[in-house]
Amino acid sequence: MTSNEDYQSLVRGLSELDFSEDINSCKLLLTGDCAFPVVITQGKDVLIAASRYGKGRVVVVAHESYLTNYQLMGFLQNAITWLNPSPGAVIGLKKGLDPLAKILAASGFKVQSTCGLEQGLGVLCIDGYEDKQAKEIVTFLREGGGLLIGAQAWNWATRHQNEDVLHNFPGNKIISASGIYFTDKAAEKGKCYIRKNIPWIPIYTDVNFSQDLNHLLRDVSHLDISGQAVPSELLLHGALTFPIGLTDSNQCFMAAANYGKGRIVVGTHEGYLAKPELKTFILNAISWLDMGKKGMIGVKKNLDKFAKLLQKENITYKVADLIPGLSVYCCNSYSDHEAQKIHEFVAEGGGLLIAGHAWYWSYGKSHQNVLSDYPGNKILNRFGISILEKTVTQGIYNAIDSQAPGSFYHFPRAFCQLQRDLQNKVEIQPPVNGWLQKLRQDTSSFMKLPPSPLVSSLQQKFACLVQGCALPNVSKQCPVKGNSKEALMLCLAQDVGCMGLAESQKWENFPFQYNPPITVTIDGTNTGGAAWRSTGLYINPGKTAALHFPACAVGKGLEVQVGCHTDNLGSADKLCRAPVVVKRTCVPDERILISCVWGGLLYIIVPAKCQLGMISVTVYGADLAPTYVKGHTGVQAWVQYIRNLPAPWAELVTENIILTLPSSSIRSLDDPEALLHQWDQFMEAIAGLASTPKKFNRPERIVADVQISAGWMHSGYPIMCHLESAKELTNIQHMKNSGLWGPIHELGHNQQRGCWEFPPHTTEATCNLWSVYVHETVLGIPRDKAHTALKPQSREDRIKTYLKNGANLGQWSVWTALETYLQLQEGFGWDPFKRLFAEYQTMSGLSNDKTEKMNLWAVKFSQAVNINLVRFFKAWGWPINDKTCSILSSLPEWENNPMKS
Repeated sequence: MTSNEDYQSLVRGLSELDFSEDINSCKLLLTGDCAFPVVITQGKDVLIAASRYGKGRVVVVAHESYLTNYQLMGFLQNAITWLNPSPGAVIGLKKGLDPLAKILAASGFKVQSTCGLEQGLGVLCIDGYEDKQAKEIVTFLREGGGLLIGAQAWNWATRHQNEDVLHNFPGNKIISASGIYFTDKAAEKGKCYIRKNIPWIPIYTDVNFSQDLNHLLRDVSHLDISGQAVPSELLLHGALTFPIGLTDSNQCFMAAANYGKGRIVVGTHEGYLAKPELKTFILNAISWLDMGKKGMIGVKKNLDKFAKLLQKENITYKVADLIPGLSVYCCNSYSDHEAQKIHEFVAEGGGLLIAGHAWYWSYGKSHQNVLSDYPGNKILNRFGISILEKTVTQGIYNAIDSQAPGSFYHFPRAFCQLQRDLQNKVEIQPPVNGWLQKLRQDTSSFMKLPPSPLVSSLQQKFACLVQGCALPNVSKQCPVKGNSKEALMLCLAQDVGCMGLAESQKWENFPFQYNPPITVTIDGTNTGGAAWRSTGLYINPGKTAALHFPACAVGKGLEVQVGCHTDNLGSADKLCRAPVVVKRTCVPDERILISCVWGGLLYIIVPAKCQLGMISVTVYGADLAPTYVKGHTGVQAWVQYIRNLPAPWAELVTENIILTLPSSSIRSLDDPEALLHQWDQFMEAIAGLASTPKKFNRPERIVADVQISAGWMHSGYPIMCHLESAKELTNIQHMKNSGLWGPIHELGHNQQRGCWEFPPHTTEATCNLWSVYVHETVLGIPRDKAHTALKPQSREDRIKTYLKNGANLGQWSVWTALETYLQLQEGFGWDPFKRLFAEYQTMSGLSNDKTEKMNLWAVKFSQAVNINLVRFFKAWGWPINDKTCSILSSLPEWENNPMKS
């Protein structure tokens, strides 16, 4: 049964419940992915909640008197029916619950008065003021029993002011494993109306974590995550989570949580567990997780360095998987095979120390949702913490001020404030305003969390709030600030739109009669990286399209994508468009529905090594877009009809490159065949210098956008450029007169290979070899005319300045580094480069050490030209070693070495 079906069983036949009488009940706190509210007040205080734990079920009411209230007997009968594991099972009621016993007996239940949990009971009904049998009752629940319990904790809290209510109140020792807690906060009174579905409640934020932080950060003034280890970012979304480590931009890299009777500490790189600079914190964390039990620490066998740390500190530990008898369990986040055991271990009082990153896992898994599919999140989501694919900047960060909980960024608190402001239709108030850019990024992640009763209701409520706000107009002429409410709305519109599609539309409800089918054929065989296959179709903003795939394509890793502007502008200070305007979905079924708030060209993404051959896909709800395919589309049809199609984006397609441009820039393009012939020549030259096959494994792509994530252009798949570049991409005469340095520079970036690259020195240098080569061999433009930086005087001045400063490699980059390669080319031609690039493609097991790579290049180039180039490279400051000198000693010196002078 789903949680909503559970809810319907509990409220069957009820329309309202009256809690107006003079009884001071407490608010209930809910967390985890099984608990859900049943009855809430107008102010969203939870008075009755339910959950599952293991094989059992629990219903919690916020005052013990509710168990004997005749006005609630209808609900209580529903509750007992839902809790009852089998017909005829014995219902055990603690003494004092006579009114409930009579009603149940009259309804045919087998009722038994009891002092507590006894053998043979199916359901146990008690108050929450004794914990003598807490452990036994939790076991009873886990094994399939039902529990009805009532209490309030505010009165207990007044008599135990120095004790933690969530952990120490007797009732919480029983029910917290199920994700429900009694709190010390009084709830409001009044009539409560029964909702049609599980009611929405905000995240409970009235928890003070100062004591926890004091323990965890004792003698810790800062957290050092500098060094080579690259951590992931954490999203904290549970009511009982709190950050431990935050960067200056509020990225969370260390966090903790309470869950059930246990605790969790999460780090986002396993190397941190044994990092000497973090030793004090790690030892504090183990102490906090142990909760004074001084029990056995279990360590997963792949954490050797961490085990050695414990050994040096004389901490008793055992290298093992999660086994009975442990107090704290330490593992990484790369496997979920113990997920259920870990959930029960923590819920019933264990401590979990877990560390790992998700950014590496996410590579090549664009069709998977890291929040639901990453192994570590299958463990951590239930605890209210998720590891994201985003990375965190390494550094040394100040520890959080535990005495000022409102001063640090905490997503649950900020998200609740945002919801209140949106619901009240007021300007977003401080301190949220200062966190707004981070908040919109986290909210976008939150909307992608896998469903659970609490998360889903929050997502749906927030979606309604966002849909109630008008989308701001945004353009280059009318940008919005990145840290603004408008940016937030733009960022979340697509997430909300996707939720709406999932909730409201099904294949059988699609209006096929108004959407004639268009069948497209795509190449499902791919020997390169994941490749976008253009369909020549466009989906209008907000419109849903339906796609029907052949059965052979299902489950083969294909994806459907709407939109081509894949740069995420989430970190931009100013936005000329929404941060994310592309929607992707996988193909798990023959029938797919997809919608994008912003609209866009439609693509089928074929994964690497796919061998499907040509496949046909039928599309409903899309329109033809201006598309010219060299050798297939007729020029006359293009001029008379195709280029005037109303879709705002167009594509010009040839074998090795595809240009995606605003349709307005191609309306007057009369001869796309000639233009693409010119691009064919460029691409043939690029492949020629790189010594790769003339036909690329996948065509390169250049996409024009109103705003991109970096620079005037940037490399990648696709290469991104600004709209202004559309003119130079489509004007042959301009290319022949002035060249095309920028686009060829980016295509050169895509040819660079790590085995012969020496970052950061050559990153912006060797890519220009392709710019020089294409301009000289295809366009007939000499290097000194192709770019002003290559004028003879500029080149000479750069060399003199570099040598005057001592030939320091720290200054060997961009144009200065390019000069080294240009001197080699001018001395020996292009053929040695082609031969080396070809040879490198056959080599394996190469070191990634920069010095070793530079020596290898010096050896290989010298051997390619049969000349000893040691003196040449040394003059440039290269770290040439004795081994290289020895290998090349038999070759003749370079008589025309331009660095002699």
